[in-house]
Amino acid sequence: MATDSRPGPDEGRLDPRAELSEFLRSRRARLKPSDVGLPEYGRRRRVPGLRREELAQVAGVSVAYYTRLEQGNGRNVSLEVLTAISSALKLSETEHAHLLHLAKPKPAHRRPAAPRRQQVRPVLQEMLSAIETVPAYVWGRRTDVLAWNRTASALFGDWAQRAPQDRNWARVVFLDAGAKTLFADWPAKAADVVGQLRLDAGRHPNDPLLTELVGELSVKSEEFRTLWAAHNVKRKTHDTLRLRHPLVGELSVRYETFVLPGDQEQALSIYHAEPATPSEEALRLLASWGTDAPEDPVHAEHSDAAH
Repeated sequence: MATDSRPGPDEGRLDPRAELSEFLRSRRARLKPSDVGLPEYGRRRRVPGLRREELAQVAGVSVAYYTRLEQGNGRNVSLEVLTAISSALKLSETEHAHLLHLAKPKPAHRRPAAPRRQQVRPVLQEMLSAIETVPAYVWGRRTDVLAWNRTASALFGDWAQRAPQDRNWARVVFLDAGAKTLFADWPAKAADVVGQLRLDAGRHPNDPLLTELVGELSVKSEEFRTLWAAHNVKRKTHDTLRLRHPLVGELSVRYETFVLPGDQEQALSIYHAEPATPSEEALRLLASWGTDAPEDPVHAEHSDAAH
């Protein structure tokens, strides 16, 4: 007898109730009573962090109400209550947005549609080529790298030589043996990547490719499992990155990230070095090396990374 191989309604998705429950518990565990203006009574607590009763008191909601929410039941919870709980937990702007996505997820389709391929507009690819003197790339959902210029390949490794599914920052950071050498502060880079994946999980709990990626990394990397369990979220914006490059040695680069107005699921990251520094000279050498490299086929075609 033939079997139905189509995915069931709960396959290829993260459990929104569990995600909400674990996120709230992890945020509550990092606070002490003194952090929210409550007295410390001196006795040792069996578990770290605020008790549910204390959090409910600060947020101005009943203990039963908050308990239901922390158990993953976000149905009918108002924005005002979520905002009060967010304030009591001292969530950042990014964490607050993540909480809203978890508490009020989009309705799941009975049979999720196949993920669509993310497309990078040809004009953006032309722009990346026009700014070859600085590393730049476009990335999308699940930290997939969708398009890049030669200097970005010279700085971070040749993206064109990676298989399409491996053009992904999470796979590079946790599965590429050279990543811990390249990134001088690898733990910070790893935490940033997982924080971005957590944001994606909150916005798109029904994404089977994200579920597959998280499952793969959880099996292959103990560091990933630990960071994923912490439920920290972080949006890539701007910062300084220290590298130990195999060709030019140590350098420090700054980056800015711009969400693309035509597709809020894509962002452009551009790197540069402080003027008149050894890092600027190192980046100039890499840019020169990049222009001597063979033509990068991804410059002229859409990425194979899926949406």
